[in-house]
Amino acid sequence: MSKVVKIIAVSASHHPLHKIVDRVCKEVAEEHGVEYELKIEDYVFLNEYGVQDEFGFAGVPQIFIQYDDGSIKVVLHEFPLNERLQPDIEKAKEIIKSKMSV
Repeated sequence: MSKVVKIIAVSASHHPLHKIVDRVCKEVAEEHGVEYELKIEDYVFLNEYGVQDEFGFAGVPQIFIQYDDGSIKVVLHEFPLNERLQPDIEKAKEIIKSKMSV
């Protein structure tokens, strides 16, 4: 089984969730002892590895994990919201962690 070596976030500094995504990824990476990389508006990376809409466009933010064999998998492409429609930071962490252990 492959081991997770890096969490990668692709975001845009002007996006309303940018700081939250960055914080969530840093905390999960630190907790699991893996590297973290933030890419700003890297649409080439998004088009290769990310989730695209029906028109072929990949939106930000998206979160990925990289394995020791070099493969990359998207783990979060829609940030979860709570019942008040606010970003659910704990749920996002749970989703990332659950995908890391698969």
